[in-house]
Amino acid sequence: MSSDEYGEFHVDRVSGDEPLLPARVHRPADLLRLLLGIAGIALVLGLATFAHGTTQGLARDIGTGAKAAPPLLINLAGLTSSVAVLIVPVAFAVERLIKRDGLRIADGVLAAVLAHGVSLAADLWVADAAPVSIRDALTQPLENGSLSAPVHSYLAPVIAYMTAVGMSRRPRWRVAMWCVLLLDAFAVLVGRYTTPFAIITTVLIGWTVAYGTLYAVGSPNVRPTGQNLLAGLRRVGFHPVSALRAEDAGTTDHWDHPDRGRRYLVTLEDGPPIDVTVVDREQQAHGFFYRVWRRLSLRGINQRRSLQSLRQALEQEALLAYAAIAAGAHAPKLIATSELGPDAVMLVYEHIGGRTFDSLADEEITDALMHSAWRQVEALQSRRIAHRRLVGDALLMDRSGTIVLTELRGGEIAAGDLVLRMDIAQLLATCGLRVGAERAVAAAVEVLGPDAVADSLPLLQPIALSRTTRATLRQLARERAKREREAVLEASQAAKEARESREAEGPKDRKTMRAERHAEKTAEKRALDDASEEAREEDLLAQIRRQVLLIRPTAVIEPAKLERLSPRILITWIAGAFAVYLLLSQLTNFNLGDMVNKARWEWVLVAMLFSGLTYIAAAMSLLGFVTERVSFVRTVIAQIAGNFVKLVAPAAIGGVALNTRFLQRAGVRPGLAVASVGASQLFGLGSHVLLLLVFGYLTGTQEQTPTISPSRTVIAGLLTVAVLVLIVTAVPALRKFVSTRVRSLFAGVVPRMLDILQRPGKLVTGIGGMLLLTAANVMCLDASIRAFGGGDTISYASIAVAFLAGNALGSAAPTPGGVGAVEGALIGALTVSGLAADTSFPAVLLFRLMVFWLPVLPGWVAFNYLTHKGEI
Repeated sequence: MSSDEYGEFHVDRVSGDEPLLPARVHRPADLLRLLLGIAGIALVLGLATFAHGTTQGLARDIGTGAKAAPPLLINLAGLTSSVAVLIVPVAFAVERLIKRDGLRIADGVLAAVLAHGVSLAADLWVADAAPVSIRDALTQPLENGSLSAPVHSYLAPVIAYMTAVGMSRRPRWRVAMWCVLLLDAFAVLVGRYTTPFAIITTVLIGWTVAYGTLYAVGSPNVRPTGQNLLAGLRRVGFHPVSALRAEDAGTTDHWDHPDRGRRYLVTLEDGPPIDVTVVDREQQAHGFFYRVWRRLSLRGINQRRSLQSLRQALEQEALLAYAAIAAGAHAPKLIATSELGPDAVMLVYEHIGGRTFDSLADEEITDALMHSAWRQVEALQSRRIAHRRLVGDALLMDRSGTIVLTELRGGEIAAGDLVLRMDIAQLLATCGLRVGAERAVAAAVEVLGPDAVADSLPLLQPIALSRTTRATLRQLARERAKREREAVLEASQAAKEARESREAEGPKDRKTMRAERHAEKTAEKRALDDASEEAREEDLLAQIRRQVLLIRPTAVIEPAKLERLSPRILITWIAGAFAVYLLLSQLTNFNLGDMVNKARWEWVLVAMLFSGLTYIAAAMSLLGFVTERVSFVRTVIAQIAGNFVKLVAPAAIGGVALNTRFLQRAGVRPGLAVASVGASQLFGLGSHVLLLLVFGYLTGTQEQTPTISPSRTVIAGLLTVAVLVLIVTAVPALRKFVSTRVRSLFAGVVPRMLDILQRPGKLVTGIGGMLLLTAANVMCLDASIRAFGGGDTISYASIAVAFLAGNALGSAAPTPGGVGAVEGALIGALTVSGLAADTSFPAVLLFRLMVFWLPVLPGWVAFNYLTHKGEI
């Protein structure tokens, strides 16, 4: 078999086979059902715990109604259900064995055994360890004085077996299964042998165990093979000769997309070949969790349903294919559809020989070809049809040089303006990656007009683009950053070599050498800045925006707010909820009224004074590393505004971003602003570690903590550092990572430090501000401790160690302001140092109130003030 340059295939052998399929597959849908089952069990137990009165009332109502039922009916229902529970599973097993489907029966037996074990474990837990409310909801007194079974150990295995063998996918057996379950539930409920919550729990346990078993061991693979496909084509009137997987035919770039179905090139006895797409349950579930995440994280954009039936998937793709052609766009013509059994469907298209946009050489992507692509998009948008995936492998160039739109399954009918503009933004990025921003924008404007292109700019952001486009943009960004670093490092090396060559010319007097050294450092700094500016490149999206602005200067380029939920926000909220839970659990052990009455208010005022001093110290520590003239008062206000920023972002991130933005607005060049904040952070980290070691050593020498040896502390620290250095130097990947970061640090922050070293006053201001900041926080914590009478039981060194450790943990914690982490670290450190728990807890709460919670409102006022003034 061979193919020409346009993808025409000449089959000279009959083949219906394809690569060997795996015997079992792990379906995401099974995992989802497992998680839903666990959530359902938790919900039932929660209702049993918190709605105790409701559960008891429901049981009484059922018992009252049961008295009116004839005893003969109850006995007949019990007898019938007992027999049916055994007969129906056995009958289905015989039917499956006759059809040689023993794997399903094995899965069902395994699930039944596991469900029986879980049921017994649940019975033991309810009898021995469960709360009384749960025991009352799941059990009922019997006539002999004992309690009914919380979980029916005979019914849960039957449910697990029926679910695992797939009875629910066969209509007649599904009806039989539900009749058996309802009849059994009626018999035991009316006979007062169980409770409604016990029945629900039993069903959920059987269901959950079944899907957990299926996901763990995998479901039997029922994907149709090439031979099944040939038989299906014959049923709809075709006469196939062979079916060849498209990736085997060398068209992987176009067809090999996992969640788009398997593609076949089918040769017929009479007529041209056809393209067939086969969609089965496994491929339909591919990318399920990604689609769920996109649905949760994006606002205003309809995602295709995460769980579709095969019939729905077939109808959606057929509808999009017919609608695209009706709109006048070039798309593959759908000529037939059919089911391939209960687990797969097929769609038959006319064969279009061609090559994908991604497979074309750069010189083959002409302006005429891009105009053709944009005309197809224009035709779709004229009927409000969104493609939703205009990437390179969805654009096919046929033999006439015309673009054909493929991969229409994820499209949308009657799409909104937001989704239509997203299609334009995606195609701009796709073309720009191949031919550059200028040609891509020019081709789009030529067909759509400047207004339509300009309207898409707010959607030109990574979150709105496809996964493959985002990955390509990230790779380009890494390469661009690498080039910038290399340019700066080359300039630094050249300046160093020039300085060494001048020093080798001969001895000079000290004054001349000092002047030349100052001039050389100034020249080196200027060379580094120039190299950094020259190496700085715009990313593709910025280039596209600039090109559109040249054509339509009044275009809105502010990105639309599409992201509803991000991983950082999700982690932050989870961590924050956990921290709040910890704090609330701790607050239950204290009487806040007694704490307020016991507080000595003169020390509360002292703590407030030292808290205010921290903002002046923070301003000094920042301005000490800025050579440009910046208002000290505005800097203090910016540090106050940082309290509001810390409430919505981790402290280590929010403060750095705010200070960098403030310095840029104050007239400091962006590169120098980043370097100044970086230098301040670097010095702060060094002083923090040094102070922690010093105070840790001093704490070890105090009589209050004789068990802590200073020599062991120092030795442990040195050994830890030595081990880390050895690990970094021994692992090539870590060594390269660290060396790259250190080199970039010396190319950015260190030149800034050289400027600061030439101004001793600035250096004293910066270091003094850092020391004052630490001292003010320590004294604030000390005043908070003294406010509750603990000043004489702990040393200043121990307080300093507690603060430094808590501050370090708070900077690393993902919660806003280190909420939870800081409080826990401070309370633990103070308690270990000898402060009583009933004193350390209120003292830490007072300290955090002074330095974190009370300044939030002034921080909000300062933040809005600086924003109004254009300072941030």
